[in-house]
Amino acid sequence: MRAISLLLTVALGAPVLPPSDGWGSAGPGTTGGHGGTVVTVHTRDELAAAVLGSAPKIVLVDGTIEGPSCAGLADPEYSLEAYLAAYDPAVWGRATDPSGPLEQARVRSVAKQKALTEIKVGPNTTILGKHGATLKKLTLMIDNAPNVIVRNLRLEDAADCFPRWRPTDGAEGNWNSEYDLVSVRRSTNVWIDHCTFTDGDNPDSAQPVYFGRPWQMHDGALDITHTADLVTVSWNVFTNHDKTVLIGSSDTVGPDVGKLRVTLHHNVFDGSIQRAPRVRFGQVDVYNNYFKVREPFDYSVGLGIQSAIVLENNFFHVSGGIPLDRLLKDWKGTKLTEKGTWVNHGPVSLIDAYNAVKDPDFAPDAGWTPELRAHKPLPTIVVPIVTTLFAGAGRLPV
Repeated sequence: MRAISLLLTVALGAPVLPPSDGWGSAGPGTTGGHGGTVVTVHTRDELAAAVLGSAPKIVLVDGTIEGPSCAGLADPEYSLEAYLAAYDPAVWGRATDPSGPLEQARVRSVAKQKALTEIKVGPNTTILGKHGATLKKLTLMIDNAPNVIVRNLRLEDAADCFPRWRPTDGAEGNWNSEYDLVSVRRSTNVWIDHCTFTDGDNPDSAQPVYFGRPWQMHDGALDITHTADLVTVSWNVFTNHDKTVLIGSSDTVGPDVGKLRVTLHHNVFDGSIQRAPRVRFGQVDVYNNYFKVREPFDYSVGLGIQSAIVLENNFFHVSGGIPLDRLLKDWKGTKLTEKGTWVNHGPVSLIDAYNAVKDPDFAPDAGWTPELRAHKPLPTIVVPIVTTLFAGAGRLPV
């Protein structure tokens, strides 16, 4: 009964992160703007002003706040048509990335959009959506901002109007985009809860193909990088997105070592193509999440360099004949603790499925045991029901 009571308290609206609820509760804990001034915002400029500063504050988002459209953002010397003509591999080649006046004009266009798209969040802040609250075409940038809470928001379509072509990215080159829906960098004690992350009606799958590669307008849904630490990600829905959750942005062994400690619990990953999550370095606890896996699909959980992931009581609904060995991916990772995984109608071992097909094998021990959990993990069989009922924006009594 105590576990059910704690579960409902967390699922239905504690104002601060409860004790022992994931890595975000470590150290001083995560209280956001609790006890501070309360302001309600309706526009992009009101939101940007309200979240600045370090004094405790609760920012209530009312209605839909939309960032800039692509129209009018391009530098006078930039056009996509000219960019495609100049940097076509048949003209430019594939040995070096674009440079010169046209690339510089694209960079100026990016800077103009960035100034309007990124909302810089200060420390000791709670951003809480009222019923139906949506942030569209915006990025919440939590950078050098400890003690931040983001809850009950629909976050939609942070599209880059000016993707960068990099012929040197992979064997065939790639288009790279600039913006996440939420980016956590150099910040500790952050709680992301009861939000819905989506590309809305503008998915990358609907974009054209240039130079034989998809013109990808979206980066991450939620990225946790650049020495960020002590983050809890709970009761969210990630849907209609490609690069979903990135934890750690570089393979370089350095400041990230010992950081990037993140808990993901009771989230729904609905049609995520990849990065649910992809992890470098961090001790990451992934339990009681619901994965709805279908094509197009690359992988769900990516094991990166020096990552230490614990997977416990997660439910995967896999359709379209996707083999189980594709659910994990080796990104220079070596170890993983897995318990209680279900796929469709019963328990399986993703490690065994992976190791039976691919080399080198993953070692079945992440080397650490999670202790910061508000309650014991629920039985895997009930995870789809509970997360479907309670996860995502619009569930909190605001």
